[in-house]
Amino acid sequence: MKINPVNILKEHSLKHTKQRVRVLEEIALDTVAISQPELEKKLGKEIDRVTLYRILNIYEDKGILHRIMDMNGTANYAICSSSCSEEHHHDEHVHFNCTSCSKIYCLDVTVPKMVMPHGFKAVSMNTTAYGICEKCNLLVKEN
Repeated sequence: MKINPVNILKEHSLKHTKQRVRVLEEIALDTVAISQPELEKKLGKEIDRVTLYRILNIYEDKGILHRIMDMNGTANYAICSSSCSEEHHHDEHVHFNCTSCSKIYCLDVTVPKMVMPHGFKAVSMNTTAYGICEKCNLLVKEN
């Protein structure tokens, strides 16, 4: 996904610091969600753990990233659609968690609308499918 981190930060009224830009650049490099521990490894000594945690929280609050929990309960992050905002995330799509490689994909599969019972108001929805991703399926077929 080709993104312009500086423009995204400006659109969300955030200062574009070197660390904030680097986090967005790193997350945008792949088509799968990435965990905070993976980001820490990739960014090395560029950004300390606390700063990274704060940046991820700000990005989630501002509607720049959305969080997906993996099978082990670790938070993973992916870039939100352009329709997300601070007021509402519009990431109503299926997250696919591969049980073989543990990668999480945001699939362009729309989640059906849910009608909530009287008195309930859903503010976000998360649909996760578990199985074998395309890459792992190809590896199984080759062997």
